[in-house]
Amino acid sequence: MNIELRTKHYLLHVMRQSPDFVRKLDFVAVTEGRIVGNVVYLKSHIEADDGNRYEVLSLGPLSVHPQYQRQGIGRMLIEHTGRLAAQMGFRAILLCGDSDYYSRVGFIRAEKFGIRTAENTYFDALHIRELTDESSEGLQGRYIENAIYGISAAEAAEYDKLFPPKRILVGTPSQKNSKKS
Repeated sequence: MNIELRTKHYLLHVMRQSPDFVRKLDFVAVTEGRIVGNVVYLKSHIEADDGNRYEVLSLGPLSVHPQYQRQGIGRMLIEHTGRLAAQMGFRAILLCGDSDYYSRVGFIRAEKFGIRTAENTYFDALHIRELTDESSEGLQGRYIENAIYGISAAEAAEYDKLFPPKRILVGTPSQKNSKKS
């Protein structure tokens, strides 16, 4: 998943209309009455090598306002929703993202568990966070990310026309890190 910053608001709009959107894991972080972060999840699955299909969660987008990054807000959102997801019976969370960041918040390269992309290849940016002790048992196989993540840039541009123009931030630390993935 390589969603451009300019299309994430449209992605969230589409996600929140999907039956695969996990509403109980849609959280915002608020500081001094201001929303400074957000995390959401979709149901995805793994087509396991043993022939089974296992439901997992896809994390993202995760966002923290640039002025509030590097203060642990993203970590708190991930840890809080991870605990809830485990209580809800989910075994694992997967994502494609920056190894430097996500390894610090409990994610491990999915390749370690034999988890590959839908195209059946290993991908350095594909990570898993186990939610229980036996989370990764039997999950070896192809991670099939929810199709919603494949949004159209053209559809996002049309959606943008519904709103007044806004200044687009560029060069934030998270944007710089996402180019590494």
